[in-house]
Amino acid sequence: MFRTNKAHPWHGIEIGTSAPAEVTVFIEIVPRDTVKYEVDKETGYLKIDRPQQYSNVVPANYGFIPRTYCGDGIAALAREKASQTISKGDHDPLDILVLSEHHIPRGDIILKARPIGGFCLIDGGEADDKIIAVLKGDKVFEQYTDVSQLPKGILERFKHYFLTYKSLPDEPNRCEIAFSYGRPESYNVIRTAIADYENLLEGSGNSK
Repeated sequence: MFRTNKAHPWHGIEIGTSAPAEVTVFIEIVPRDTVKYEVDKETGYLKIDRPQQYSNVVPANYGFIPRTYCGDGIAALAREKASQTISKGDHDPLDILVLSEHHIPRGDIILKARPIGGFCLIDGGEADDKIIAVLKGDKVFEQYTDVSQLPKGILERFKHYFLTYKSLPDEPNRCEIAFSYGRPESYNVIRTAIADYENLLEGSGNSK
């Protein structure tokens, strides 16, 4: 009926029976955060990764889809279309940005979202896809069912953030956007990340 211990956000939260059309999301960062938080893989608690660099502010609610993993399958998908050399997936859960008109005051929450597209980010030769979604029931953003319908400025803001969010003085930029995709391909990416996660469990001996 209920848990007596806190579920690990990555492993202990169900993605949802309607995935990939509707997914559970764990939010780590909200647009007003000036520090980049991420889930500690061992404990499941939020930890400080780093202060946001320069004026970079995450442009939407940002987190990951539980029980997903960017492994060999995600890397193979990226290689099909990317001109860049891709060594592997980034070995993290699948990242997701969730658009909403509502002010969500903090991270460390779960919500339901509907994916509408995404883009393939290459970070130091690793595939690090970013899914774009809308908050379920949001009366402003629920009208958008594919990224092609979004105002141009929203996508430009997303791309600028991820192209610069790891930039440091006197160091070359390590992030590139290989290509963007719409809702059907985002579903394929999510399914692939779910399969990569299942393969991760099997390899660790933790499969059901």
